[in-house]
Amino acid sequence: MARLHARMPEWVRIVVAIAALVLGVVIVIRPTTALDVLAWLIGGGMVLTGVLDLTGRADESERPRWRTLTGLAWLIAGLIVLLAPGLTVRALASVVGVLLFAAGALGFAAAFGRGRTIDARIADAAFGASGVIFGVLALFWPDITLLVVAVVFGARLIMSGVVDLWTRIRRRNDAAKAPAVRPRRWGRTVIALASVALAVTTTVVTVPLREGSTVVDEFYAAPRDMPDEPGRLIRAEPFTGGIPATANAWRILYTTTGVDGEVREASGIVAVPKDGDGQWPVIDWNHGTTGYAQHCAPSLQPRGMWSGAMYILPTLIREGWAVVSTDYIGLGTEGPHPYLIGPPSAYASLDAVRAAKELEDADLGARTVVWGHSQGGGAALWTGALAREYAPDVWVQGVAALAPASDPATLVQNISSVTGGSIFASYAFASFSDIYPEIEYRDYVRPGAETSLRQMSERCLSDPAIIVSVAAALGMSTDPRLFSTSPATGDLGVRLRENTAPMLQTAPLLVGQGGSDSVISAGSQADFVDRMCAAGQDVDFRIYDGYEHAGVVERPSPLLTELVEWTRDRFAGVPAAEGCETTRQ
Repeated sequence: MARLHARMPEWVRIVVAIAALVLGVVIVIRPTTALDVLAWLIGGGMVLTGVLDLTGRADESERPRWRTLTGLAWLIAGLIVLLAPGLTVRALASVVGVLLFAAGALGFAAAFGRGRTIDARIADAAFGASGVIFGVLALFWPDITLLVVAVVFGARLIMSGVVDLWTRIRRRNDAAKAPAVRPRRWGRTVIALASVALAVTTTVVTVPLREGSTVVDEFYAAPRDMPDEPGRLIRAEPFTGGIPATANAWRILYTTTGVDGEVREASGIVAVPKDGDGQWPVIDWNHGTTGYAQHCAPSLQPRGMWSGAMYILPTLIREGWAVVSTDYIGLGTEGPHPYLIGPPSAYASLDAVRAAKELEDADLGARTVVWGHSQGGGAALWTGALAREYAPDVWVQGVAALAPASDPATLVQNISSVTGGSIFASYAFASFSDIYPEIEYRDYVRPGAETSLRQMSERCLSDPAIIVSVAAALGMSTDPRLFSTSPATGDLGVRLRENTAPMLQTAPLLVGQGGSDSVISAGSQADFVDRMCAAGQDVDFRIYDGYEHAGVVERPSPLLTELVEWTRDRFAGVPAAEGCETTRQ
């Protein structure tokens, strides 16, 4: 091929270099932009990369053949990306990764060719090494593909544009001076070494994102001789993660009832005071969102119950109460996890208490008060409603639902307007699409967001890689098109409404809500409480102004002190106030 850059006007080459620089900056600054837009940006960047390679560098007397080949590859691949909007993010990452690796390897090899000056050798070798590293990152880090491709390719564009502009400006200066011998120039070399530093830094930063997640062990495997009725203890072993020194604790595996009505296994944690007379009153704790994947169970986390928003376990132990906390089905045990699906969550909660009573060393009493926060708050409402029919042997004396996910349809419909809300949406879509076969992503989620939602659902809130979900969620929050169709419609809408918490409870009810909650608004919670009151349910509804979704169950929230006092009264048999009362503080 003839040297294209020899026939291209200088101003055109400068415009191409500037375009590559600007486009690279845009991609690096906004790596979490909408996926369809990101694909266009990267496709355009690939085309510009191809043009820059094909037009040659200003300081090359003869363009290497390998650069012609890589230029054509970038150009053709970029056109394919631009003309194939259905190309998946993973396929895009693979294309970019292969081209970065191949161009880097060829460039590194060319650095050792004949007739090269020392500055050119170092620059080519450094650019080649960074290309290889970036290519490997894009190819072998599938969980962080979106960020890696955007950042490393954007950085590559910036450096290509800067180098091309630098060499062309230098060429003009050299031509004006007309030196007999071209002096060595180190500007490009410095940029190349910076690219290596960036590649190494990216590697160091991203490697921990693939490490540190919990791993499901053999404890959670169902035995061949699993009991054929729910609420039976399968096995137990001592547990210490996040348990105060004043308590003894175990993780348990037990039977419960699944979505299909079949006996399934679930896991959980039991904690009781070390000192005392036993027959401990039971707090049946339903944890908040920890994730959707199997390894997201609180009993697998270093801090156990704390990971699901049980922040006052030492206080409860000092009160002389036991705490039984279910992981629910599918967290720890085989899934799918019925996230925001009411009946199986309630069954798992009640069966955890029944199974824990078989643990002789725990010595649980008969009295039980159900607590739950967020996802667990919704589960607590279902638990209180179904307890008398499903598990009459569990004596439920009260239900405390804290910032409960009481109305899944309203929650999911509004979640895209919440900063980071798409993380919770990813768990909900994974749950409902896995459990209800008529529900499919493509019917509700725009194609550009589906891949990210699926990847988000694989990460726990405690995983190091959750930072990638947060970054992607922040990007999505700027794009109102998370949903192509309202989730409140069609089959999904029907299933979400089916899992709205029941209007009537079988025990006194306390609903606590943060007044500044951005995940489940105080207004939507008040609407739900109004519906319960209209149905004849007595509700003690307390709103705590200035407290966010998680903050309402953290110190120094006044809810915690009031909740303990309210629970003391339930265990003591003090009659709860009748009617519906809303207090705000």
